[in-house]
Amino acid sequence: MALVGRAKKPDVPAKPGTRALKPQPAGRPDRPKVFCIGFHKTGTTSVKDALKILDYRVAGPFGRNDRNIASTVEATARALVPQFDAFQDNPWPMIYRFLDKAFPGSKFILTVRPTEKWLSSVSEHFIEGTPPMREWIYGPGRASPIGNETAYVERYERHNREVQEYFEGRASDFLVFNLSGGDGWEELCAFLDHPVPTRPFPWRNSKTKREQRVTVHGSREELRRARRERRRAQAAGASQNPGPDGIAKDVGS
Repeated sequence: MALVGRAKKPDVPAKPGTRALKPQPAGRPDRPKVFCIGFHKTGTTSVKDALKILDYRVAGPFGRNDRNIASTVEATARALVPQFDAFQDNPWPMIYRFLDKAFPGSKFILTVRPTEKWLSSVSEHFIEGTPPMREWIYGPGRASPIGNETAYVERYERHNREVQEYFEGRASDFLVFNLSGGDGWEELCAFLDHPVPTRPFPWRNSKTKREQRVTVHGSREELRRARRERRRAQAAGASQNPGPDGIAKDVGS
């Protein structure tokens, strides 16, 4: 008799310009959906890790390079939401009104940090590329914060203001979460009606940790440059050293 194996969960199909999102370890479908709608670099990674500790299945970003993100985002989100328990990173913060109406009973977490610290962080991290996602958020030609600081600050502060105005009077549905101000397990677990874990809150990407990482491994730009040079060297080596059949080996083979 044939043995029936455990069915493999399908990956979420990727739209053009996106990458497939793989489901995380099984969460709790009986819980309300949780949408993290704070801008990037406001503690979203820490909240994601915290939610995973609480057994939520967390979906991350999608559509970063989708030039049609404005027209595809709601349909893609609608397809993803049933497969996960919580959601963070872009473009989730940009569609909170849609999510609130499409998935009633959900909870929303706005992560915040002081504007000057937020601007310093995005200016450090978003120095490469021109992803359509950022232009959708900040405006055409503003994929980088460098030279567009005023526009970035205005968009960040406007988002935080509009979100709080939208959810005013809905304390059971909405939480402002300020990691830099000391928020942690107590605030998050009280909002989600969950016991406080005994393990420490998963602080991620703090300035101290970033400085330690740079000291040991170099800056992000230095690491990217080293990876590019390593790939070029591997490619050059493969083309100069063909296999026994006379065909150059694939890089990494």
